[in-house]
Amino acid sequence: MNNILKEVKDTDSWAEILKALAHPTRLQIVMELQGEGTKCVTDIQDILPVSQVNISQHLTVLRNAGIVNFTRDGSQRCYYITRPDFIKGIISLLENIETPVEGAKCCFR
Repeated sequence: MNNILKEVKDTDSWAEILKALAHPTRLQIVMELQGEGTKCVTDIQDILPVSQVNISQHLTVLRNAGIVNFTRDGSQRCYYITRPDFIKGIISLLENIETPVEGAKCCFR
């Protein structure tokens, strides 16, 4: 029974992480942080065509899911990936998923 409860807990955690990553802007933020390391909100704003407020909201979702955390640099918050090996694996998995061909019929009915 303990193994089942542990698996449920793990799947709940995984679902929260995947839910947090299920937005294009958040994925872009994570990919930038994974590739470049720590970035302040203004650095991310320079890269993405999104407002500072919107970036901060996305970073809050990522932080609540335990994907990122921040340090302070004066008045700036500079974010970093908290579990780089895990995120590297997720990104690698995503990069290897083939995009479905438009108009292709799926095998599920």
